[in-house]
Amino acid sequence: MSYELSILRRAQKELAALPEKEYERVKSAILNFHEYPRPFGYKKLVGREGYRIRVGNYRIIYEIDDESLSVTILHIGHRRDVYR
Repeated sequence: MSYELSILRRAQKELAALPEKEYERVKSAILNFHEYPRPFGYKKLVGREGYRIRVGNYRIIYEIDDESLSVTILHIGHRRDVYR
């Protein structure tokens, strides 16, 4: 089962602003959401809707809609800033 992937404009800008090395790692993790929206190490967020996955010092915040088979990337950022 393949999930449709969408990235909010804000997350697109955050992705584009990443250093090149981290950009490739985060991009690879995002592309894996097509087949595995709940990869090893994902966690449900507390206090708000969504999930997070850790990619080095960066976090990807996203939502999963199993009924429509879609994943929406909400936020991408350094671990010290992403939850604010």
